[in-house]
Amino acid sequence: MKKILTITLMLVLALSAAAQDMLKPQELLDMLKSRHAPDKRTAIWDVKATTNKKGVTTLSGKVGTQQMLDAINTAFRGYNVRNSIAVVENSLPEGNRWALIKLSIATLRTEGKHSAEVATQAIMGMPVKVLERDDDWCRVQTPDDYISYVPASSLCYKTMNQMADWRKSRRMVVTVYDSRLVAEPGSDETVTDLVLSNILEYRGEQGDWVRLATPDGREGYILKSQVDDLNQWAKQNFDAALIEKTARRMMGSSYLWGGTSTKVTDCSGLVKVCYLANGIILQRDASQQALTGKKINDWHEAQLGDLLFFGNSKTGRVTHVGIYLRDSKYIHCSGQVKINSLDTKAPDYLYSPLSISRIDGMMGTKGIVYLRNHKWYFN
Repeated sequence: MKKILTITLMLVLALSAAAQDMLKPQELLDMLKSRHAPDKRTAIWDVKATTNKKGVTTLSGKVGTQQMLDAINTAFRGYNVRNSIAVVENSLPEGNRWALIKLSIATLRTEGKHSAEVATQAIMGMPVKVLERDDDWCRVQTPDDYISYVPASSLCYKTMNQMADWRKSRRMVVTVYDSRLVAEPGSDETVTDLVLSNILEYRGEQGDWVRLATPDGREGYILKSQVDDLNQWAKQNFDAALIEKTARRMMGSSYLWGGTSTKVTDCSGLVKVCYLANGIILQRDASQQALTGKKINDWHEAQLGDLLFFGNSKTGRVTHVGIYLRDSKYIHCSGQVKINSLDTKAPDYLYSPLSISRIDGMMGTKGIVYLRNHKWYFN
């Protein structure tokens, strides 16, 4: 009898210790969030835990993916919980979960309203994953994983099968700074404006002109010299000279917070535009880009195309990015696209970098992907 009492007491003490070791529900959610959704710019995690007097915890809110919900369910085994968390990626019917940008440039915002801050831009032919949708706005994720809101009128919705057909179709990419799709060869009637890296579907040729279709089916002509076959274009390797050429082509163009097109950019947008011209998709913001690539210790070791990151030297917070050229010079967008020097003795000196990242040779690592290897563009 004494032995039984001893064993029982040991079990009670063990269970009591285990209960003390268990995190509080909200603490566990916060830990899971830091692991599965550390950056709200690229992941949806809006979950809270509420425990009633009976000790039952209700988990409510929403997460972006089924994988996130599975992680929560696994972590909360042993807790007395009621789970009412919604999964955003499961909220739409199959035919509304994908779309292509149908405008030359679409503006995406931090909230679903026109008065909200500009978050980024997307360009024609860019595939986006539709996460949430109402009559006027869609919450979408772009190929760089960035999440923001776009007017529903900027999108052409596609089913999974239609997206697969689009990936297999013959597509052309715009290779000039800007252009137009016109109604007839040599015509002045515009079907749509076009900018660098827009993607359209091939429909035929007529002399020096090629007939193309926008994602929503509008057809027109553009000079063959202004486009390239997407399959061939996407085979290009790292080309620092092309990145420099693209950046210099944008000299003097104005700054717009959230801009990522040849018409207007912010600092990280300029970097994205120049690298996309080389078939490379980078992260959206400077602080994200700073976490990618191979680190270079000193700017004297920098090479053409390396990314220079600037910000608060005390906190290490990155707020700006530029592209290294040569001989201490770099090009960046600050008020306008311009060239400055890293040499503190130079008359055009502006800023000293916090860090330097080399993208060349780092394809396929975190935050750096060739468009040809991105499953949203190619099967």
